Amino acid sequence: MFWFQLVILLVLILIGAQMKGIGLGLMGAIGTLVFVYGFNLPIGKAPIDVMLIILCVVTATSSLQASGGMDFLISIAEKIIRKNPKHITFVGPFVTFIFTVFAGTAHISYSLLPIISEVSLKKRVRPERPLSISVIAAHFGITASPISAATVGMLGELNTIPGTSMGLGNVLLIVFPATLIGLFFGALVATKMGKELDHDPIFLEKLNNQTFANSINSADVSAIKTPVSKTAKYTVLVFLLGVLMIVVLGVFSSLRKTTMAESIELIMLSVALINLVIAKLNPSQIAEASIFKTGSQAILCIFGVVWMSDTFISANQIFLTQNLQYMVTEFPWVFSIATFFTASLLFSQAATVKAIMPLGIKLGILPVSLIAMYPAVNADFVIPSYPTLVAAINFDKTGTTKIGRFLLNHSFMLPGLVTTFITVLSGFILSMLI
Repeated sequence: MFWFQLVILLVLILIGAQMKGIGLGLMGAIGTLVFVYGFNLPIGKAPIDVMLIILCVVTATSSLQASGGMDFLISIAEKIIRKNPKHITFVGPFVTFIFTVFAGTAHISYSLLPIISEVSLKKRVRPERPLSISVIAAHFGITASPISAATVGMLGELNTIPGTSMGLGNVLLIVFPATLIGLFFGALVATKMGKELDHDPIFLEKLNNQTFANSINSADVSAIKTPVSKTAKYTVLVFLLGVLMIVVLGVFSSLRKTTMAESIELIMLSVALINLVIAKLNPSQIAEASIFKTGSQAILCIFGVVWMSDTFISANQIFLTQNLQYMVTEFPWVFSIATFFTASLLFSQAATVKAIMPLGIKLGILPVSLIAMYPAVNADFVIPSYPTLVAAINFDKTGTTKIGRFLLNHSFMLPGLVTTFITVLSGFILSMLI
């Protein structure tokens, strides 16, 4: 019965992924209904904390976007990227990573990808190289962010382990440097991808089109053309102070009066309100921001798919524990493969944490090992339908960033696999050293 239920789970996830938007969440709800009423399984836990964290962070980030603060940040990123065009394959992902860590969402990369594409094209660097690893960097920035729902979800799971004292500081101390090491090697691999533009027959053929040639030879156009107001800068400062407060409360747990999840929710909503007052915004402007709309879709997707996954895993926990116990005890790293596979189907770091980490705890994996394997939840690049991947493909005028004939042989696969492997390996090494 386990295998039949697993097939249903995978089929529903794959169908939901193809539907795009909120399709994954709706299919997850149907799956939960089938498991509960069709197979008589006890219903799993809905990821309420994760959903509320995403909603609050997205609200704060949207206040930044509505006030013009996001434009100010993007202008800074643009200056950094344009100042180092020769090293765009390393600078692009680094800037994208830092901005994602700061914002807690990979969707901030939509503003950076066209700049990265344009700069690489001007310097005749194959756009596929910086774009592919920059998208991977955006995803890995989530697991290194102190305010992401995935990180807080991870902390929540670690806190269920009796006798453990792992906090935000422990997670960031391992994951942040491990991710930077992984991204460096991912970028290194990306620099060797494909032919140089001047030797690429597809690009050379496109150059015969005068309109295309003029578009890539024209002068650089900055993404931010209007001056940024002082008010926008103040809203960025407020957001930064909010993030700093979250980090302090995460590292010094004795200062907290609430759970980490509740602390983030309260601080982020306060940031949104302060920014709303400072910038004299209408509340509807926050709700109409593109980041808010995208985040709302993510919440629904996570709601449905995590509820379905938790229902399935909780009901089959004994079967999974008995069959994986010995292997995982002898070779803890094997669990990272299971985590990676789950993440490739769920399209969400936070959803994967809530779905798979409780099983790792039941299997008796050490907390430090779970932290080292935590970045393996960044497998949403495997099936190339995630919005950031699609956006990068569309921003590349040359067509070098693409999905291959066999679906999985796409531009993001090699940098993503290398980054994941090196990051998890570095995480294990750092966990032993620290």
